[in-house]
Amino acid sequence: MAVNDIKGIADCNGGTSINTVNGINDVNGAFGAARTDPLPDTPRPVISQVKVRVPATSANLGSGFDSVGLALDYYDELTFTRNPAANGSAQNRPMSAGGSEPDGVRVIIHGEGEDTLPRDETHLVVSMFRRACRTFGLPRFGFTLESCNRIPQARGMGSSAEAIVAGISAAAAFAGLGDDVRDVSLGAFGQGTSSERSSECPSERSSEGAAVGKDPIFALAAEAEGHPDNVAPAVYGGLTVSWKQQAGEGTGSLKIADAEPLQTGFHTVRYPVSPDVHASVFVPDFELSTQRARQALPARVPYASAVHNVSRVALLPAAMNCTDAAHGNQLLFAATQDLLHQPYRKALMPSSWELIERLRSQGFAAAVSGAGPCVLVLHYGQARSQIDAAAAGQLNSGHWRVLHLPVNVGGVSVCVS
Repeated sequence: MAVNDIKGIADCNGGTSINTVNGINDVNGAFGAARTDPLPDTPRPVISQVKVRVPATSANLGSGFDSVGLALDYYDELTFTRNPAANGSAQNRPMSAGGSEPDGVRVIIHGEGEDTLPRDETHLVVSMFRRACRTFGLPRFGFTLESCNRIPQARGMGSSAEAIVAGISAAAAFAGLGDDVRDVSLGAFGQGTSSERSSECPSERSSEGAAVGKDPIFALAAEAEGHPDNVAPAVYGGLTVSWKQQAGEGTGSLKIADAEPLQTGFHTVRYPVSPDVHASVFVPDFELSTQRARQALPARVPYASAVHNVSRVALLPAAMNCTDAAHGNQLLFAATQDLLHQPYRKALMPSSWELIERLRSQGFAAAVSGAGPCVLVLHYGQARSQIDAAAAGQLNSGHWRVLHLPVNVGGVSVCVS
């Protein structure tokens, strides 16, 4: 399987563009450790502000536990503004959470989480930004983070993946990473790569795209998150199937562009999605942590359950890209059936499970979104009114709302100035 070049993060509004990167070669050291060698002495424009937009994501899609993810057209937007007083000499200065020191941080939050999220270095976006800056060899500097949060927190729409991807993407942009990204030590997480399945020959490389390469962002984000199912669609957009190469498995002929054969690390394949596929996400007014949802899972599952899910998840790429809507809806219904994780978690979110059963009883491809408690419905065509009618009981209760969303195909985007 050949690995195609993946589009980089697009420059927008006339901002500075950064060259596309296809992969990373140096994977020594540990994530978060600073580079021991400086970045090349190539003159670079001083970047004072970076704007990042990261889509919401839904993982698992029923049968694809810990491997399948889908990006949705619903975003958090974050602006990182460098402190004018920031300079490299502040690298070892004690930090002020309120941003009064040149290397401190000020956090402004609008929308989701504005009453609960921290406003200091413990904020996940800030901590990931700091770690990625060290990895990319940037001296510590102060900045203001202003975020407009639309993605619900702890609901199964990829809020933690969004935060991780946003922080790393901003750090890569401030570092001006382009063709020299192969010199960056990204630590023990291995190499993140993506290939895209389409009607074109998979060995042909795309000549489109510019700016920060997405592969290093994916590699760092997947290692930080611990599983790539949410971060892959957040970075690349569309439908992704991801895995981690285990030591001793071998890689066959898989390569990153002209780099050496792949070493151990996270990988993802991006599949095309029909423009007629839409997602309806039901969002409750209660949260469920991913950790708690994982604790509900058994150490082993029946062999028959594993076989069941293998057959269903294999349908997903075809189900998401049908030319016939009726057939596509039938495939989506089958492909979202699951026996590996949802049955064990339903006691944690009984109202979510009740909604899923109600929707599926009327023929809709409903599943838990990520670890829950959001409920995802995938469908072809305009079925909003029918879906809303099927869920009228929950929607009228005042404890649920619904988002009818297209699929996002671009992933994270960044503007620099």
